[in-house]
Parts: sequence; structure tokens; C-alpha cells
Amino acid sequence: MTSRIPRDSRLRLVRPRPLAAAPRAVNQRRPSRPAPRPPEGTPAPAELARMARTGLAGPVRVARWADAALGPGSDGATADGKATLSESTARRAAADLGLSLAQVRADWDTARLAGLVEVHGDSARPGWRLRAWDRDDSAVLRGWVALFDAWSLAHPEHEEHEPAAVAEVVSAMPQLLSFLQLSAGPVPVEQLLDLLQQRVTELRTERCEVPYEPGTEQPAGAPGPAEPAPAADAPLDPLLDWALKALASVGALTYGAGQATLTPLGSWAVWVKLEQICVAAQSPAGNIEQSAEDMLRGCAQLRPNAARAEYRAWLAARPVGSAVTQLIDAARGEDALLRGLAFEALRVVGAPAEPDVRAVVVEPALRPYALLWLAEHDGVDPEDAHEALTRDEATWLWVDTAAAVADHGEAPMLVRHLEAAVQPTVPQLLDEVRAVGHPRTVQVLVALAAAHPDPALAKAVRRAAFQVHTGG
Repeated sequence: MTSRIPRDSRLRLVRPRPLAAAPRAVNQRRPSRPAPRPPEGTPAPAELARMARTGLAGPVRVARWADAALGPGSDGATADGKATLSESTARRAAADLGLSLAQVRADWDTARLAGLVEVHGDSARPGWRLRAWDRDDSAVLRGWVALFDAWSLAHPEHEEHEPAAVAEVVSAMPQLLSFLQLSAGPVPVEQLLDLLQQRVTELRTERCEVPYEPGTEQPAGAPGPAEPAPAADAPLDPLLDWALKALASVGALTYGAGQATLTPLGSWAVWVKLEQICVAAQSPAGNIEQSAEDMLRGCAQLRPNAARAEYRAWLAARPVGSAVTQLIDAARGEDALLRGLAFEALRVVGAPAEPDVRAVVVEPALRPYALLWLAEHDGVDPEDAHEALTRDEATWLWVDTAAAVADHGEAPMLVRHLEAAVQPTVPQLLDEVRAVGHPRTVQVLVALAAAHPDPALAKAVRRAAFQVHTGG
């Protein structure tokens, strides 16, 4: 890049990088926290996945029947806009599969909770987990954990139970599950009931914001003593019985003979949840409570490994679906650096983000990032993922990355960014940059001209910027 004749200036060919160069230019360091290991005696992931496949064989069968028998564009499969099987479809499935109508509906509901069937608007379609079910153990385990998280929906409570009391029991169950996991064996139901009563009492105490002792004068304007909640009189025994049966129905524990025991899958899932809490508590930069955009801005100056730790902490603190939506919304903004960082965070999300990433391929500003993400997700080496882009898409990405460097990096970094261009010469690069129509083209070329030490090359770049600005 030292020639003073622009037409002869050769760019050293290197593979383009999918993220803005600013965070990539920093040396990477090994993470300080080793990968956590599950408790001793936990089966290997392949064995856990085999257990999950066995437990979800029925829902998988019904979901695959729907995929094959109904096909895309079929009408009448669902009746209420919530992907509940219509009467005619359920009867057809029962006849084809040799199942009772109740079993078909139960398996269909379980398939929805496990992500084997996804609801989009007023229709349902096969989820990505169903496509990957036989080949991807992680997809199977994610599906089972999704069902585990929805245990209270998988086995609804009786109508006679007080809703407020049900909500308290659902809130208290994580503590009981942690106790079962630590016990690593059968636990008497009486002991669980005692623990549940203690936890529910704590929850009710926490809701009492202004303690008021009888016989003392109440401050003016202060709220009076809270009326006893109807849930306070609800017996917890039947609610605990319901909760344990619901958890048993999804395969998280065994329940009978007056005691409960976590299954290997249940024990592993509780450990996973505890690990997520620990990760969230170890946020290196304290961005967990921030919006996606503010979190990404906070990560812009972090080293790559530290940024990934921050992404994991931020993701662990919120539902995956809403997190992915927030990240993609942040990527749609004007800051190109946040666009690249958003897709780096989506790489941490992994497979659950695939449908949303695939959906934004039609958006010109996000298309190159989405294509690179999908190529890497499909197993392409990151160094070769750029081959999924057309020449125009690669050029657009080069300009977008250059905009991120111009806004957030240093002049030498922008000069080095020339090496990532797919064009072999500077004149070719300038011609194609002008042609792709990136909204930041003029600013990028002006910044590059100001930063480059070669006067002749800088003059050619300034001329190109002027021509883009004037439409020439």
C-alpha cells in the first residue's frame, strides 16, 4: 500500500471479517473462568439427550405427523389462533397414529412447549428443534429444558385452587428443586411441604412493604395494614401434590410412596439454571439490566472474551426470544459497530436465534451479517463463511465495517481495514463501493482519505467521495 499511483495500488488479499474491526483488533485472552462442570455422577450430554428423546417420543411423533400430513399452507389445522388442534385435525391424527384423542392433544401441547412446534401469528409450523432432533443433542436438551421451564403449563392446576396461592407455589418451587438437587436422593414429601411453607411465608413477608404493629400510631398518609390475601388460607398440601405431579409429568422427578427424587435430567436442568444465575451474577461490566443497545455499547471497549462473557450474562437474565428480538432491533440502528456486535451476541445465543436471523436476510442492511451467521451456524469455517456473500454484499459489509471503524476506531485501523476488501486494486474497490449505495459511503471515503499516508491514494479516495456526494 505504498505505491503513489492509485491504478497500480494492489490490496493484499485477506478474508473479510464479519465484525467491525475495532473489537477484533485487540488481542484475545483466554477466559479466566474455566468451563463449569456438572455435579459428579451426571450422565454425559449424549446420554441425557437419549433420555430426553425417549421422554418426548410421543410429542415428536405427533409433530412429525403434522409436518407430513398437513404440510405448508394447510387450513383448518388449528381452530383458535393459538395453535390448538382443531377437532377434525385431532381426530385425523388419532386415527393415523392409533392414539386416543386426549393423547394426541396432550402430545401436541407438549410439542409446543418444547419448541417442536412453533406458533407464528395464528398458525403453527415445525420448529427448528424438530428439524435437528435426530442429529443435534444440544437441540434436544434445549427442547427438554424449555418443557421443564413450562412445567406448570404442562400439567395445569385444578380450577378450585386459589390463583394467588398457585402463583406463590410456582415462585417457591425453584428453591425446592435446588434442595432436591443438593439432596441427591429421595426427599420425604413432609420435608418438602415444610420447606414450601417457609418459602411461601417469606414471599408474603416480602410483599408487606410497611410493617404496622397494632397499638402504635400510624404515620399520616401511610397505607393501612394490608388485608390478608385469600391465598393465606389456602392449604399448601394439594398444591405441592399438584406441583410434584406436574414436574413428574415432564420427566423432571419421580413422585410416589411419600417421597420425591430428581431424575438425572431434572438434576442436570436444575444445575443448568443455577449456573445461569451464577453467570448473570458475574457480569464483568454490569450491563445485565441495560437494554440491548446500551449493553452492546458497554461491550464495545471490552476484549472479545470479556464481551462474550457479558453477552452470556445478559442473555441469562432474560428469555431467549425477547433477547434475540432486542439484539436484532439494535442491529437495525444507525451505528454499524452495534450491528456487528449484535450479531456477535447472536452467535452466543446459537441455534434458538436461527429463525429470527433467517427472517432478516431480506433486509439489505442486515443481510450480509445474517448470511455470515447462518453459514457459520451450518458448520462452515468462520474463515470461509465470506464465500456465502456475493461481491456486492461483501462490499456493502466492507463499507459498513469501515463506518464502524471510522466512528469508534483509530486512523491506522481504518487504513488496515483496506486489507479486508475483496477487490484486488484500489480503483476497483472505489468503483464497487460507489455502486453498492451504502448510506455511509461518503463519510467512509472522506475518513479513509484523511487517514491514509499515501497522498496519491488519498487524493483518489477524496475524488471518489466527491463523485458520490454529487451523484457523478
